[in-house]
Amino acid sequence: MAQIILTPAQRKDHRAEAHHLNPVVMIGSDGLTDAVKKETDAALKAHGLIKIRVLSDDRTGRDSIFHTLADELNAAPIQHIGKLLLLWRPAVPKEKKVSEDRMAGPRDVKVLKNSSRYGQRPEVKTLRVLGNQRLTPGGSVKRAKKPKQRSLKKSAQD
Repeated sequence: MAQIILTPAQRKDHRAEAHHLNPVVMIGSDGLTDAVKKETDAALKAHGLIKIRVLSDDRTGRDSIFHTLADELNAAPIQHIGKLLLLWRPAVPKEKKVSEDRMAGPRDVKVLKNSSRYGQRPEVKTLRVLGNQRLTPGGSVKRAKKPKQRSLKKSAQD
């Protein structure tokens, strides 16, 4: 795959964004292995802009690792300063899973309530139920209870 070509202004913006980042991938004495490439690819998918620390003292080796990663992972080489490498790849837009049954936002519900005066006909009231609320059998609106979280260990023991 070919690496992404950026303008100097775009590189400058990405360098500024990456200033506060910590290295996500560390390349040790084994150099550039398949596992390192796989982890770098996963980090690029998750973050888009990543720092990589190379623990080798060989400058030409670090430079070849930098360009190899950029070529093979279809990323833009942003910066190579000392033992830190900076790569960027545009994030793939994620599709939202939307259920057809569920509608966003508040909903209006018609509720049949007994009259406050005894013997009168029941009244039809329209109540607005928000996303974090539920309708009780009595016709009043309450906040929905969240289910109590259980740890994975405890659920595995049951």
